Amino acid sequence: MVPIDLQSIGDKIKQVRLRNKKTQQQIADECGISKSLLSKIENGQTASAIATLSKISDALKVPLAWLLDDKEEQDLVIQRKYNRPSKVGDESMGYSYELLANRSKYSGIEPTIVHVTPKHRNLRQDKTYTHSQDEFIYILEGEIELLYNGEKQFLEKGDSAYFAGSKPHLFLPVNDRGAMVLTCFIDQI
Repeated sequence: MVPIDLQSIGDKIKQVRLRNKKTQQQIADECGISKSLLSKIENGQTASAIATLSKISDALKVPLAWLLDDKEEQDLVIQRKYNRPSKVGDESMGYSYELLANRSKYSGIEPTIVHVTPKHRNLRQDKTYTHSQDEFIYILEGEIELLYNGEKQFLEKGDSAYFAGSKPHLFLPVNDRGAMVLTCFIDQI
């Protein structure tokens, strides 16, 4: 697998932020993160939760998939499994993820695979996430509890859910095997 280039993501964020004549502090405030964290992301010094990158992409008014993908835009994108960027994230965040495809930076859908960290290694089972896109999920492997707006829903292989990303949510591991979840972030029209 090809590793995702954190420096490339950071460079894109910085480039768009400067083009929009925004300071790091303005974007950080809009995203609810520290200026220090934004600086580390821009400098390629840290991987960040997908929810954080989603908030940054919203603040910059660019699709998340465009930030994560380093390929030129095309009408047809085929993403071979051996060529797909490797997982991004830290197991202590509770998950890692893989970007599946990016048709265009103006596309309204962002498919990813989320790898839910096994229960015994998941250190963050309390911090929910929000973002502006709706979200569709399909459980590819394993089982999770979807913590959504304060309520838990058990989901297993083959189950799916569609929900508003603006409500607090989190994928919780059910056991020590972890899970794989196909996730599509969908821009609201």
